[in-house]
Amino acid sequence: MNFFERQAAARRTSTRLIVLFSLAVIGIVLAVDLAMFVVFGGGAGGLALTTIVTLAIIGLGSLYRIASLRGGGESVALQFGGVPVPEGATDTKLRRLRNVVEEIAIASGVPVPKIYVLEHEAGINAFAAGYSPSDAVIAVTRGALEQLNRDELQGVIAHEFSHVLNGDMRLNIRLIGVLFGILMLGLIGRKILQHGGGRGRGAGAVLVAALVALAVGYIGLFFGRMIKAGVSRTRESLADASAVQFTRQTSGLAGALKKIAAGETGSALAQRGDAEEVSHMLFGDGVGFSGLFATHPPLLQRIQALEPSFRADDLEQLRRRWRADPPSASDETPASGAASERRSPLPIAPVLLPAAAAELSLTPPMVAEQVARPSPDDYRRADSIVASIPDDLRDLAKQRDAVIPLLLGLLLDAEPQVKAKQRTEIQARLGADTATAADRLKVERLDPLHPMLRLPLAALAFPVLRLRPRPGLDAFMDTVHAVVNTDGRVSLFEYCLGRLLEVQVRESLDPSRYARFGRRKPGNVKQEFATLLAVVAQAGHENAADAQRAYLAGMQRVLPRDHLPYAPPAAGALALDAVWEPLDALDPLAKQVMVEAITAAVSHDNRVTVAEAELLRTICSVLHCPLPPMLERS
Repeated sequence: MNFFERQAAARRTSTRLIVLFSLAVIGIVLAVDLAMFVVFGGGAGGLALTTIVTLAIIGLGSLYRIASLRGGGESVALQFGGVPVPEGATDTKLRRLRNVVEEIAIASGVPVPKIYVLEHEAGINAFAAGYSPSDAVIAVTRGALEQLNRDELQGVIAHEFSHVLNGDMRLNIRLIGVLFGILMLGLIGRKILQHGGGRGRGAGAVLVAALVALAVGYIGLFFGRMIKAGVSRTRESLADASAVQFTRQTSGLAGALKKIAAGETGSALAQRGDAEEVSHMLFGDGVGFSGLFATHPPLLQRIQALEPSFRADDLEQLRRRWRADPPSASDETPASGAASERRSPLPIAPVLLPAAAAELSLTPPMVAEQVARPSPDDYRRADSIVASIPDDLRDLAKQRDAVIPLLLGLLLDAEPQVKAKQRTEIQARLGADTATAADRLKVERLDPLHPMLRLPLAALAFPVLRLRPRPGLDAFMDTVHAVVNTDGRVSLFEYCLGRLLEVQVRESLDPSRYARFGRRKPGNVKQEFATLLAVVAQAGHENAADAQRAYLAGMQRVLPRDHLPYAPPAAGALALDAVWEPLDALDPLAKQVMVEAITAAVSHDNRVTVAEAELLRTICSVLHCPLPPMLERS
């Protein structure tokens, strides 16, 4: 199942969730009406009032919880007492965690998420939360940092990134809000009973109503657990498979699961009340559910999917061994049982970046297959990419005061006249110092930068950019918009990178507002396709006839029965302002065809330079189809 199929499956799951929630609400309303009729009697008017009150409580409860999660992944991490991992962390385990997260983010083609540690949790666990990659948070427990070696931590983080990329994370956070409503009656009944229900003539009736609410609350709890279990189990197995595909070896992820199964701390969380609410989001079972309510497949089953020869007896041997000598993060030998193979990753050869003028070999189906599906080679390349970024630029990407000039420097045009106008726009909005710093970085550090390092540098800078206050981010977005719209001659890459920054900042500021699964079909956005493919074809071909052929190759992929003549817009890249939102609202499977169409236009002349490949990656990222770096395959 590829990225687009997983997105489509997540959308279908969202629909199924609505149906299950509706059935749960109907069941609760009927139970309340029946209980009130048996206890108090009453006619149709009384039952109608009871129904309305019950629906209002459930609806308001869900709306309240959804509103409390508007902040996205960060609000969930903070609810658990998560502590952000600073950019310049000196703790070796925190540095290792940051390095692993950064490498996997760059290999996946998404901005680096915020990283949190649940310092007071001794169990091995983790979760990803957020509405989109732009507001994603990766949180791990202190127990995971203390007990997992690098390979095992890498397997856990790769598992969580699967949820980030495939739409699971968005569904998970919505599930928290929706299910809270059907638990409201039980919470209200419990609170009333805790405070005695008051005194006076109506106290008895209040206590009876509280008991009814508490009893019905257990019905809501039953439905809530069933819904979470039904939604979560299959996706956890798929995330395990994605993590193995990404990291090229099973020993890391299997080792983490063995340490949960046989270690003393397991994966249980100390905050059991909060853990139940997010049990469907966790890497391992944080509450202790089993059977019908289990949100994860059994640990032994998950391990055996990775190591078929592993048996329950091997797990018992590990328990006995670790009682005497508990595992730690410093042990780099993969955790294994007596009957399991001691497998190690395949030898990793250093990966060199291609020459800036190199030409890559790619096909539309190959690119579509790579979207949000990083491979082991991508992880190796990400390590090489991070190492290739000059140390001083990496340091600037981690400094609050330097990150804005750095990102604006990436957007400045090579043409002096255009760049002068861009400097004026920056100075008018952010001051002369910022404009001067951006220009200096452009000339001294960014112009010589390899084209393949620009997007990763922006990805590294994004977590620091998000730390700025909202007025500062609003001013930054306004400046980015002005810079890329200064002149129609701004390069297509600079325009698209600016647009990508705008999209990511906007989504990080209002995560819940922009989270959606698209439903449009290609036939509803014909003109938008024509505009995008015409601009891409024109940018990649100096000869008008070649550009027209490239345009037609792309249109043949996406709208083979339609004839829209090649008509490159006079505004050039700026004409794309009108296409992003309609194209981003495409159905997931239609987006797969869209990616193939864009690739067909870029690669029509069988010559795809590194710069063109990076342009393709940028366009895909704007349309929420993250593409790993270095597209060539041996």
